[in-house]
This record gives sequence, structure tokens and C-alpha cells, in this order.
Amino acid sequence: MSSFRPKFITFDCYGTLTYFEMAPAARRVYGSRLAPKQMDAFCDDFSSYRLDEVLGPWKPYPDVVHRAVERTCKLHGIAYDPADAQRIVDEVPGWGPHPDVPAGLAKVAKEIPLVILSNSMTDLIPHNVAKLGAPFHAVYTAQEAQAYKPRMRAFEYMFDMLGCGPQDLMHCSSSFRYDHMTAYDMRIARRVFVNRGHEPSNPYYSTHEIRDIGGLPGLLGL
Repeated sequence: MSSFRPKFITFDCYGTLTYFEMAPAARRVYGSRLAPKQMDAFCDDFSSYRLDEVLGPWKPYPDVVHRAVERTCKLHGIAYDPADAQRIVDEVPGWGPHPDVPAGLAKVAKEIPLVILSNSMTDLIPHNVAKLGAPFHAVYTAQEAQAYKPRMRAFEYMFDMLGCGPQDLMHCSSSFRYDHMTAYDMRIARRVFVNRGHEPSNPYYSTHEIRDIGGLPGLLGL
């Protein structure tokens, strides 16, 4: 792995670099209304519905969250209030990085340009990227691509904007469902699974696994 020098290292942002607080935010909104066991199920279903909501034509990310909350509430037999969903959306700009991210990124950024491909929006992602503590060559969003990951169209947009092919990239993500399954199908040269514990490892997709971003420089011999 250390002999491979990609033209760019590309990253998922939320979950991989930024501590993804969607479930904690949902707990802050609904925790007083649901028993602990049902709250756990609510968070799991909320996650599943968010994935389902991004598989179709692009729509603004707040709409993704609102629809996922509405469907989850329906499943659990509780009243849906758009204001509750908006409380979750309003937390996103304040999310910061995992503790290991700034130092790990800074070391790699000295050698290889860093890129983000995020299921975010152009007016939302800068709040989170500014907290990562490293320079990025480019930040691309689902809004610009008019497609969310895991759709191939999102990755194709990134290839076009960077002027390179999948053989030139190393892609890092903590999610197989959103990133690595598609990255594998699109033949991205190197794929790094950052095991944050929210998805199990899957050897079929031939990723290099690290515990956190602090392990990334070692994969590159830095």
C-alpha cells in the first residue's frame, strides 16, 4: 500500500471525519417521549429511512431528514411535527471532527491533495469542514452532483471535476453502504475503511481497514 501514491485522497465527511450526531440529535428530540428500547429502534429506523431517501432524485438535505423523520414517526406510531425534524437539521452545522482527524489529515495534506465528497449542501458543509483543521483541495457536495452517495453519479461528478479516473484515487470512508460498495463497483484504486464502529467490516469489498485517521499516514508510508 505504501508504494501507491494517489493523485488525490478522497473522503466521506459525516461519520468519517466529522462526528455524526444524527442519532444523538434524535435522542435529544424524542428521548423523553420513547422508552429506551423503542428509542434505540427509532434511531435504527431513522438511519434506514435516510438511506432510502437518498436513493432517488436529488432533493435538499433538510428534506431528506424531514421525510426520514416523518416515516420513522409513522412506523413507531408517534406524531410527526416538522419542527422536531428541523431541530435535528439545525444541529448539523455545529458538528465537529473526531479527535483523531486534525492531526492525521494535516500530516497527509503535506504530501497529497485532500478532497471531500459529501452528502451535504454547498451552504452547509463549510461549517463542518472549517473545523477539520486541514486544507482541502476541493469539497464536492450532493447538491452540486445532483445525486447522493451511494449513487454512482455522485462519484462520477467528482471524477469529472478532478479531471482524473478511479485508478488515481484513494477513497476513505466509515460506511460500506454509502461509499465502499459503490467505490468497489467503480474500481477506485484503493479503498480505506475507517472503522468507527457504526458499520461492520466486510472483507468482500477489499478495503484497507484503519481504526481512525491517525492510521492513514502509515498506509502511505508517511
